[in-house]
Order: sequence, then C-alpha cells, then structure tokens
Amino acid sequence: MKTNNRLNWSSLLEILIVSTKLGLTSFGGPVAHLGYFHHEYIRKRKWMDEKGYADLVALCQFLPGPASSQVGIGIGAMRAGVLGGIVSFIGFTLPSVLALIIFALVFQGLELGSDGWIHGLKIVAVAVVAHAILGMAKNLTPDLKRRALALFALVATLLWQTAFTQVGVILLSAIIGLFLYRQPIETQEENIHFPVSKRFAITCLVLFFGLLFLLPILREVTAIGWIAMFDSFYRSGSLVFGGGHVVLPLLEREFVPTGWLSKDAFLAGYGVTQAVPGPLFTFAAYLGTVMNGWHGGVVATIAIFLPAFLLIFGTLPFWDSLRRNRKVKGALMGVNAAVVGILISAFYQPIWTSSILEPIHFAFAAILFSMLVYWKLPPWVIVIAGALGGTLIELL
Repeated sequence: MKTNNRLNWSSLLEILIVSTKLGLTSFGGPVAHLGYFHHEYIRKRKWMDEKGYADLVALCQFLPGPASSQVGIGIGAMRAGVLGGIVSFIGFTLPSVLALIIFALVFQGLELGSDGWIHGLKIVAVAVVAHAILGMAKNLTPDLKRRALALFALVATLLWQTAFTQVGVILLSAIIGLFLYRQPIETQEENIHFPVSKRFAITCLVLFFGLLFLLPILREVTAIGWIAMFDSFYRSGSLVFGGGHVVLPLLEREFVPTGWLSKDAFLAGYGVTQAVPGPLFTFAAYLGTVMNGWHGGVVATIAIFLPAFLLIFGTLPFWDSLRRNRKVKGALMGVNAAVVGILISAFYQPIWTSSILEPIHFAFAAILFSMLVYWKLPPWVIVIAGALGGTLIELL
C-alpha cells in the first residue's frame, strides 16, 4: 500500500510537470492541443496506446465542454486516478488563467473608449465564431432531420432568450433524437480501463444535471449576484460541444446585454485570450475578474470547467457500454444538432448585430473569414489583423 502511494505521488508530480509544460506552450486552440497531447503523452511518453487515445478523443468530442481539456483530464485520471485528472487540469490551465487574471486587473485601469482596434476585434469574433460554427454544422447536422432540429433550436432561442429555453431545447432534442435515430452502432471498439468507481461516476452525473437545472432556479429565487454568475458560466460550459471559440457567443449573451461588463471589455479580453497558450475556456478567468475581482476570476474558472470534470468522470466508466447503445447515440445526435442552432442564435444576437454595422465591416469580416478557411492562418494572426484593420477602418 505504501509503495502504491509513493508511486502515485511520483506519477502526480510527473503529470504536473508535463501538463504545465503543455500549458505554457500549447497555442492554437483545441485541435492543435490534441496534436500536442498526442506528441507528448502518446508518442513520447507512451502513457496510452494509439487506440486508447483515439477512443478518449472520440468520447470528449461527444461531450459538451472543452474537448482538449477533457482529454487532458482523462489522460491524467487514467494515469493516477481522479487526483491525476485534477493535477493534469491544473498544470494545463493555470498559466493562462493567471495571465488573463493579471490582464483583467490591469485592463480595469485603462480607458479604451471606442478605439477602432476594439471594433476590429468585434469583427474578428464574427469571422472566428462563424468558422467554428460552420465546422460544427458540417459534422453535427449532415442530414435534413438534424438540420430541422437545429432550425427549431435556433428559432426557439431567438424568440425566448432565457436560460430555461436553452435547457428545455436540449432536453426536447435529446428525446426527439431517441426516436429519430435508432440504427445500430456498427463500430466495435476495444475496452477503455478507467480507475474510477461507477458509484463515483453516478454521483458526478447526478451533480452535473442537478446543477444544470437547479442553478437557474436559485438564480431567480435568490437574486444573488455570485449565484447568477456561477450559473451563467456553468451553463455555458455545459452546452458547448468541442469548446474553443464556439463558447464566445454564449458568454457574450450572458454578460454583455445584462450590463455585467461592456462590449469593449469583453472583446479586449477575447483578443488577449488568443495570444496566450492553453484552453480558450480560460477566457472565463478574465471575465470573472473584470466583474468581481480576482475572486470572480477564480469562481468563473471553476464554474465553466466544472461540467468538464463531472462529465468526463461520470461517463468514462460507462463509455464502453454507452457507445454501443443506439438510444444514447440517438439522443446525443439530437443534442448535438440542437446545440448548433443555439450557437447560431447566439452568434446572430449579439455578435453579428453589434459588429456588422456597415458594408465595410461585412467586407472585412469576409476577408478575415477567408484567411481562416482558405489560408489556414491561426486565430492569433487573425486577431492581430483584425486590430490593425479596425484601426484603418476608423481612419477612413
């Protein structure tokens, strides 16, 4: 028993060192992060085999939340249990969280006004989020039935812009998916071994859904600002599939129209988030700090990443059986389609409506979009181009 403890502490230290290195050097968003993970964890250290890594990535793509962060949590947990997953997350996430909290504290003392570069960042958001949603739509709504579900979600969330609408649309789409997609799952996958008990996993899933449904109620009943903030970040982390830039419209809708922070402050933080390594969900650390100081940054970070922990710990012990269950598969297909509609709704209002005010703005957004799609330039380059272009547009 003592030997196992020593080995476990040794593994935890190794996980912390490796994940921190990745947290300091992993630029480029979730897809790039998966490439860095593959090189460091699989090819170099051989902590998992290729098949196991592919299985883990596939699972995290199905789950809402930051996919790359969930993969890192899963690898750490497979290496050293739940504590290994937590340590892996801390190492990968802490560098960018600290950088963004510091920037937010500095930003609060600046007067950026209506500078052209700020509006340039707004147009960058249009291009980057449109690119991300387009990629999701191609993968998650390939047929007419799923496109219809996405359209239903789009219309519902445009007409009734409340937290309850989003959750209700997700639930209804899952039920519809159960009936629309009943084809058997043909792929036969190898087993994944995960050192977490099923009892603990069930507890995590109950907590995930309990918070998702109870937090909006507590928010309305108590009118406590901290609960409202936690609910907004938690819900955003619970409803975004693939993570990365697609969380931006949900966060903007939660905090800008409600007056929690200004549009300029939101976009300035988004631009800086592109320039730091690590997961893009750490944008929450900046937002929370602007709203409620560094304490708010810590709470926001915990809230937006908590669903990722609960879901990865709650599903991995059951993944072997779940991925072969056609009903679960069908429900996930329905949920994925609905999320596309929810994101399009949040993309239109307020991102598009507050950014594309003149024909030149639309033209510039199209140029930035082309730089992403056809020239394959990384988002941080687009951010720099957007800031420079916005400054030039203001001078015209």
